[in-house]
Amino acid sequence: MRTIGLIGGMSWESSAEYYRLLNEFVRDRLGGLHSARCVLHSVDFAEIEQLQTAGEWERAGEILAAAARGLEAAGAELLLICTNTMHKVAGQVEAAVRVPLLHLADATADAVKARGLTRVGLLGTAFTMEQDFYRELLAGHGLEVLTPDAEGRALVHRVIYDELCLGVVRDESRARYQDVIGELVGAGAEGVVLGCTEIELLIGPGDSPVPVFPTTTLHARAAVEAALA
Repeated sequence: MRTIGLIGGMSWESSAEYYRLLNEFVRDRLGGLHSARCVLHSVDFAEIEQLQTAGEWERAGEILAAAARGLEAAGAELLLICTNTMHKVAGQVEAAVRVPLLHLADATADAVKARGLTRVGLLGTAFTMEQDFYRELLAGHGLEVLTPDAEGRALVHRVIYDELCLGVVRDESRARYQDVIGELVGAGAEGVVLGCTEIELLIGPGDSPVPVFPTTTLHARAAVEAALA
């Protein structure tokens, strides 16, 4: 089993899910008392969020690249960035290390295509929904990507940062997200990518009339497959 390096803390709520899922998937594959070999570098998300808001992506990338180098030095043999939004700086992270980075959007696109779908709605932070980096990655896999309207994007973003990243899960917010999902489905979405690692704390398969693609779960499963390959 190869050692998985986790660049986490963005937020720690979803990083805790990564740790749980990695160990569950290894246990399911190997049985008994087996668990995942992994090392975690957990950043201070407040610092990263300030850089996101200020548009200082290069500086944020430097922080994550330094974390990646530390994980490699600690024995990591493959790396995960445990957040969708910060895949905007995946190139900086990849350039800083010799071990492979397992890209979250690739794992997600593979899952969408395995279901035979080509048009998906995307929920995530405003950065993920509105900037090109993530949508283009999915489009590069042949997927058509739909995003909510401006009001929907603002709602989805606010709930992520003001609630989910703080461990707050509200039924009212789930209902609002379901409304946004309904609008995406009405616009032609065949499935919905939960393109923020916290969203699956709020939304599950039963909350959508079309398949949902929980990126934290998909990323963790792909990491275990790679670690055990």
